[in-house]
Amino acid sequence: MLEIRATPGKKAEKEKLSPSLSPQAPASAAPAIKGGRYSVLPRLAGPGYIPLGLFARVPLAMLTIGVLTMVTFVSNSYAIGGFAAGSIGIGAAVGAPVVGYLADHLGQKRVLLVAAVVNALLVAAVVVLAYSLLPRDGAQLTDGSTVVVLLTAFLAGGSSPQVGPLSRVRWMALSKRLPAKERAPMVDTALSLEGTADEVTFVLGPALVGLLASLVAPWLPLVLAAVMTAVLVTLFALHPTAESVSGRPVVGSMVGNAGYVSKERPKWLLVAVPVAAMVCMGTFFGSAQTALTAFTGVYGSVDQAGLMYAIMGASSAATALSVAYWPVSFSNVWRWVLTAGMMAAGSVAFLAPSSLGQMAWVLLLVGLPVGPAMVTIFSVGSVVAPPQWMGTVMTVLASGIVGGTALGSALSGALAETSGYHTAFIVPIIAATTLFLLGLLAAVVLRRQLARVH
Repeated sequence: MLEIRATPGKKAEKEKLSPSLSPQAPASAAPAIKGGRYSVLPRLAGPGYIPLGLFARVPLAMLTIGVLTMVTFVSNSYAIGGFAAGSIGIGAAVGAPVVGYLADHLGQKRVLLVAAVVNALLVAAVVVLAYSLLPRDGAQLTDGSTVVVLLTAFLAGGSSPQVGPLSRVRWMALSKRLPAKERAPMVDTALSLEGTADEVTFVLGPALVGLLASLVAPWLPLVLAAVMTAVLVTLFALHPTAESVSGRPVVGSMVGNAGYVSKERPKWLLVAVPVAAMVCMGTFFGSAQTALTAFTGVYGSVDQAGLMYAIMGASSAATALSVAYWPVSFSNVWRWVLTAGMMAAGSVAFLAPSSLGQMAWVLLLVGLPVGPAMVTIFSVGSVVAPPQWMGTVMTVLASGIVGGTALGSALSGALAETSGYHTAFIVPIIAATTLFLLGLLAAVVLRRQLARVH
């Protein structure tokens, strides 16, 4: 149970929870509140922040599989579809750290406002160019029209607003308003919530793509994603919590996300371990999506892939929410080893199904360790990152996911085109196994470092 205590002389404020816990309120104004861990979060950030942060990241979850579905449909080529989805991921891998760096130095508000407009326009351009340039009888990678579509997809990925990572930065800044002993539990709870939000978007995004693509047309999910980006990311940028991570310099030598001393630099060798893990996570996601698209093409239709993939996201979201209640004695590195080991063992089951019903059960089971693995690796990243570089490190971690998604989509798409879906499913198996090996490495390399930071 979290307890936020009032400072002397603030007795009258105990009756007014919302005003004193608003994003602008100072730490000394925090009243006495008792409640479950998750009940404190909306009081700290405002009641509308959590749903806004959730839905503002849905368009990004729709983007990769939406481009994969649409381009595969238009070009009649799994390989071209995989490369288009990969272009989105490579662009995001390159652009996400830039967005994070600019947000750290210029403030989240102005960076997100620009990104919302630019990204919405580029996603709409991908739709227009795909339908107007790609031939329907099977596009080739060497065609000029294909190159134009892939380049536009790259730019769309590069301009994507990084709502998830930047929302994590806001929670870490808001935690400074709590008593010192309550900050770590609140951050753990907020990161679990953020991990669940990511996983929920992995449900909503592919599900929306699958429903709209199959019921209406493959272009509709991307058009909806563009509209949602323009509206919801703008609202997220303007939310009062953005002021808690102002990029403007403050008193003395203090600068950055929440007024931290800015002399410390990230230990990039330490950061590289969770980043490599996120590349493996992304490779798992991208290859599983693409291989599943090929699978549904055999046993159903490719526009059902989003709905099928959402099953894995559903089970992943449920288990991600539970991480806030895992025992503190169960350290992050061993959580990493356990969940990655379960992913590696479970992903072998991708090779077994021979119907959509069988695959649904496999996806449900494989998704169980995925959410906790993501929450754990983000937690490791938050510990090894200096606070004033938090936006940059969080977006580097996110870029690892999307970069890996690009790699996985391209590899799995090429294998599906030449050898079928069974061979394509080998890629997520290898990715999960590598994630497990990185967990063992983290247990050796990072355990002492993480203990020292704590």
